[in-house]
Amino acid sequence: MARGRPRGGRVVGRRCLIGGRRATHPPTPDADHAGSGLSRTSHGVSAAPYIAQSPATQVPGMDVSAWQGNVDWQTAWNNGAKFAYVKATEGTGYVSPNFAQQYNGSYNVGMIRASYHFARPDVSGGAAQADYFVSHGGGWSGDGKTLPGMLDIEWNPYGADCYGQSYGSMVAWIKAFSDEYHARTTRWPMIYTATSWWSECTGNTGDFSSTNPLALANYNGSPGPMPFNWGFQTIWQSADHGTFPGDQDWFNGPYTQLQKLATG
Repeated sequence: MARGRPRGGRVVGRRCLIGGRRATHPPTPDADHAGSGLSRTSHGVSAAPYIAQSPATQVPGMDVSAWQGNVDWQTAWNNGAKFAYVKATEGTGYVSPNFAQQYNGSYNVGMIRASYHFARPDVSGGAAQADYFVSHGGGWSGDGKTLPGMLDIEWNPYGADCYGQSYGSMVAWIKAFSDEYHARTTRWPMIYTATSWWSECTGNTGDFSSTNPLALANYNGSPGPMPFNWGFQTIWQSADHGTFPGDQDWFNGPYTQLQKLATG
């Protein structure tokens, strides 16, 4: 979450095709974002145009990372974005250099904001990463303007898709993160993923539907099928570019329901 598409090109895995030339970019935490794995052509999900939805039933928002740099939040607000997720951390050794400008800037223009953590199950345990996240911007406040933090769990940009985890160990890792985040904040983290990743890397197991809201990535024009046992998505990431900087998101419900999720 969220890098978006470089100007004048399209992302293909960790490569960008610009003007017909292929430029390879080594994976770095600054470039990892919710949805970075979706742009790999092997997963069969292509970027789609920004899709307008009814404002009576869905609330437009966005997510950003260091890839966007300093964001013009007033323009995003004027264009209709009402909430934002901001990348805070990755693993247990990275904090986004743009976190403060993005997290505070979104709040200052009136958005309901939150932060997210890019999971690295290959480097440390889930509880340790939840602690690192909370200690570096991932906490929650009952101020009515802060959503619960989000765990971004998706394809590994540095190696094997599933980080060397078995189905069972991946589910256990996610649960350890979720339980520790809840213990530290009293809120269950939102889980960001794609149905295809969940099937590939958990064997479509692991029931988090009764505790964790789902942020679902699908760029094919609709949210599509849900991962195991979730009946609906709370947030749909519909495109990697559009009206707002970064990824284009939709909260599944009216603004009053978004406020309720922030309040706890």
